[in-house]
Amino acid sequence: MFVTVETAARTAPAAVIVAIDGPAGTGKSSTSKAVAGKLGLGYLDTGAQYRAITWWMLNNGIDVNDATAVADAAAKPVIVSGTDPAAPTITVDGLDAAGPIRTQEVTAAVSAVSAVPEVRALITDLQRSIAAEAPNGIVVEGRDIGITVLPDADLKVFLTASPEARAARRSGELKGKDPQQATDLAATREALIKRDAADSGRKTSPLAKADDAVEVDTTELTLEQVIECVVTLIEGAGAEKAGRVAR
Repeated sequence: MFVTVETAARTAPAAVIVAIDGPAGTGKSSTSKAVAGKLGLGYLDTGAQYRAITWWMLNNGIDVNDATAVADAAAKPVIVSGTDPAAPTITVDGLDAAGPIRTQEVTAAVSAVSAVPEVRALITDLQRSIAAEAPNGIVVEGRDIGITVLPDADLKVFLTASPEARAARRSGELKGKDPQQATDLAATREALIKRDAADSGRKTSPLAKADDAVEVDTTELTLEQVIECVVTLIEGAGAEKAGRVAR
């Protein structure tokens, strides 16, 4: 029987660092927040940090398609991420950026900004410091966590799903056979495939599955089933870590 998101919290046997990777639309954020809440772990959305620095670039007149200009400005904004899975926060220079970073303008520009090596180096250092300072362990989700950011994570999970399932999740369930909705779904699918190609093909920290990652195909699974699967994997990793520490 699969538990629901509302099930009473469980506790990981030991503080663990968990890397959850995968392309857009596979359920990374929903899954990561839920399992972190269940197990009393911190939570970090690394994509929000790249969105935050992109938002700052746009607000400060930096040409996001000029890699040199982006690199020169990368160290200027101060990005702070809260790691409470129940209420994750992100600020840029002290300003709440949780809403502004989700605009279409930021979405359209984030791939270009995040591909700049200087940006990735700075954000990667920030992510590593947050993970290292998490007192009870943390779930870190993104696209290059298991390969680049936290290669020594206690558990690495790589979520996948078919392009069709991912597009449906992004666009919302189709109601009936409305032609406009079908067009929107097709456009969303194409946009996701384009983003996959950009993320997988970039020279610095591309989207890739770590050799020791556990792959979970979420295409035919409910969110609750994915959460339970990952919770079980984390509990196993925590128990293994506790056993190593005890020896």
